[in-house]
Amino acid sequence: MIGGFKFEDAGRTYTCTVEAPRDRPLEVRWWFSVSGDQQRYAPIEAKSGDTQASVKQRILAFYHNRLHALAQPPVRRQFGGPARAATPKPVAAVVVEPTEAS
Repeated sequence: MIGGFKFEDAGRTYTCTVEAPRDRPLEVRWWFSVSGDQQRYAPIEAKSGDTQASVKQRILAFYHNRLHALAQPPVRRQFGGPARAATPKPVAAVVVEPTEAS
Protein backbone atom coordinates (compact mmCIF):
# COMPACT_ATOMS: atom_id res chain seq x y z
CA MET A 1 0.00 0.00 0.00
CA ILE A 2 1.28 3.49 -0.81
CA GLY A 3 2.00 6.03 1.90
CA GLY A 4 0.76 9.55 2.36
CA PHE A 5 1.29 12.21 -0.31
CA LYS A 6 0.35 15.76 -1.31
CA PHE A 7 -0.97 17.15 -4.56
CA GLU A 8 -2.38 20.39 -5.90
CA ASP A 9 -5.55 21.00 -7.87
CA ALA A 10 -7.33 24.26 -8.73
CA GLY A 11 -5.11 26.26 -6.37
CA ARG A 12 -5.74 23.96 -3.40
CA THR A 13 -3.22 21.69 -1.70
CA TYR A 14 -4.50 18.28 -0.68
CA THR A 15 -2.63 16.37 2.03
CA CYS A 16 -3.46 12.66 2.08
CA THR A 17 -2.60 10.08 4.76
CA VAL A 18 -3.56 6.49 5.44
CA GLU A 19 -4.89 5.99 8.97
CA ALA A 20 -6.82 3.45 10.99
CA PRO A 21 -8.95 4.39 13.99
CA ARG A 22 -7.62 3.08 17.31
CA ASP A 23 -10.89 1.34 18.06
CA ARG A 24 -11.09 -0.29 14.58
CA PRO A 25 -7.55 -1.04 13.41
CA LEU A 26 -8.72 -3.10 10.41
CA GLU A 27 -10.71 -0.18 8.97
CA VAL A 28 -7.92 1.66 7.14
CA ARG A 29 -9.05 4.81 5.33
CA TRP A 30 -7.58 7.62 3.28
CA TRP A 31 -7.82 10.83 5.27
CA PHE A 32 -7.26 14.15 3.56
CA SER A 33 -7.26 17.84 4.33
CA VAL A 34 -7.49 20.73 1.91
CA SER A 35 -5.80 24.09 2.23
CA GLY A 36 -8.37 26.71 3.21
CA ASP A 37 -10.76 24.12 4.68
CA GLN A 38 -10.76 23.53 8.43
CA GLN A 39 -12.17 20.00 8.22
CA ARG A 40 -10.48 16.66 7.58
CA TYR A 41 -12.24 13.99 5.55
CA ALA A 42 -12.04 10.19 5.43
CA PRO A 43 -14.43 9.15 2.66
CA ILE A 44 -12.29 6.50 1.01
CA GLU A 45 -11.37 3.02 2.16
CA ALA A 46 -7.69 2.24 1.60
CA LYS A 47 -7.06 -0.75 -0.67
CA SER A 48 -3.91 -2.70 -1.44
CA GLY A 49 -3.97 -1.73 -5.13
CA ASP A 50 -4.26 2.03 -4.53
CA THR A 51 -2.03 4.34 -6.54
CA GLN A 52 -1.57 8.07 -6.11
CA ALA A 53 -3.53 8.62 -9.31
CA SER A 54 -6.49 6.45 -8.21
CA VAL A 55 -6.63 8.00 -4.73
CA LYS A 56 -6.33 11.51 -6.18
CA GLN A 57 -9.19 10.83 -8.59
CA ARG A 58 -11.49 9.54 -5.81
CA ILE A 59 -10.60 12.39 -3.46
CA LEU A 60 -11.20 15.05 -6.12
CA ALA A 61 -14.55 13.48 -7.06
CA PHE A 62 -15.62 13.48 -3.40
CA TYR A 63 -14.46 17.04 -2.71
CA HIS A 64 -15.86 18.57 -5.91
CA ASN A 65 -19.20 16.90 -5.16
CA ARG A 66 -19.08 18.36 -1.64
CA LEU A 67 -18.35 21.85 -2.97
CA HIS A 68 -21.20 21.52 -5.46
CA ALA A 69 -23.62 20.45 -2.70
CA LEU A 70 -22.54 23.36 -0.49
CA ALA A 71 -23.10 25.82 -3.35
CA GLN A 72 -26.74 24.77 -3.76
CA PRO A 73 -29.42 27.04 -2.26
CA PRO A 74 -30.70 25.82 1.08
CA VAL A 75 -33.80 23.66 1.09
CA ARG A 76 -36.62 25.47 2.83
CA ARG A 77 -38.45 23.28 5.26
CA GLN A 78 -41.68 24.30 6.87
CA PHE A 79 -42.19 23.25 10.44
CA GLY A 80 -45.40 23.96 12.34
CA GLY A 81 -47.12 25.39 9.31
CA PRO A 82 -50.66 24.79 8.21
CA ALA A 83 -51.78 21.21 8.18
CA ARG A 84 -51.89 19.42 4.89
CA ALA A 85 -55.29 19.18 3.26
CA ALA A 86 -56.86 15.88 4.17
CA THR A 87 -57.85 13.58 1.37
CA PRO A 88 -61.64 13.46 1.23
CA LYS A 89 -63.03 10.13 2.33
CA PRO A 90 -65.46 8.41 -0.01
CA VAL A 91 -69.10 8.66 0.97
CA ALA A 92 -71.04 5.43 1.21
CA ALA A 93 -73.73 5.13 -1.42
CA VAL A 94 -77.27 5.03 -0.15
CA VAL A 95 -79.71 2.99 -2.18
CA VAL A 96 -83.29 4.25 -2.01
CA GLU A 97 -85.89 1.67 -2.96
CA PRO A 98 -89.00 2.96 -4.63
CA THR A 99 -92.09 2.63 -2.47
CA GLU A 100 -95.44 1.42 -3.67
CA ALA A 101 -98.12 4.04 -3.84
CA SER A 102 -101.45 2.94 -2.47
